[in-house]
Amino acid sequence: MAKASDTQTVTIDGQVLKLSNLDKVLYPQTQTTKADVLFYYAEVASVLLPHLWNRPATRKRWPDGVGTLDNPGMVFFQKDLAAGTPEWVKRQAITHRHRVNHYPVVNDLATLTWLGQLASLEIHVPQWRFGDNGEPDNPDRLVLDLDPGPGVSLAECAEVARWARAILTDIGHHPIPVTSGSKGIHLYAPLDGSQSPEQASALARELARALEADHPDLVISTMKRSERGGKVFIDWSQNNGNKT
Repeated sequence: MAKASDTQTVTIDGQVLKLSNLDKVLYPQTQTTKADVLFYYAEVASVLLPHLWNRPATRKRWPDGVGTLDNPGMVFFQKDLAAGTPEWVKRQAITHRHRVNHYPVVNDLATLTWLGQLASLEIHVPQWRFGDNGEPDNPDRLVLDLDPGPGVSLAECAEVARWARAILTDIGHHPIPVTSGSKGIHLYAPLDGSQSPEQASALARELARALEADHPDLVISTMKRSERGGKVFIDWSQNNGNKT
């Protein structure tokens, strides 16, 4: 998909999309436009889509761009699909405590491009996929979210990630690190689908607590922000089966 003028109509995977405001700057610091973001999505789709496949997508949207530190852009999370969503966008319903949300399932470049048109600059998915019956399968990955508190460097966060990786490797898992934000790290370990969400969550929780016990000066596994200064918080809660 070539970068071009401010408005285009394109056909992707047999679907017709109108792309507008392509010259809008979404990242002021680098002058990255919506066209640049859409071009990037198209370039990385072959490696991104397998990770999104059959997972409900929560979108984090910046309609007018991310802004700057002094003047951040308006941002919001969107779970439920809005009125006017194209009929061809695959979707699945999830019943929450007080409502039913219909989530997009990003299995193709057309849907990914449609999200980019809506300035969905972050796409959040859970650790499980929908099965053939439309219900959530057991998780196929475990994640540890390493969040450095005030005064903690990326190097210290990486040290904690290495400790966590060693434990996971010893018990037969092979985690892959992914950077998160400016100093955070996510560790993703593939699962074979035999563990329930509760079992995966319990494993992540116990691993976080073990690291906290071994390295109390640098690791914390509880969510109390008042206690996280100078430490790396290991957030294991993203393995909860209710997380989307």
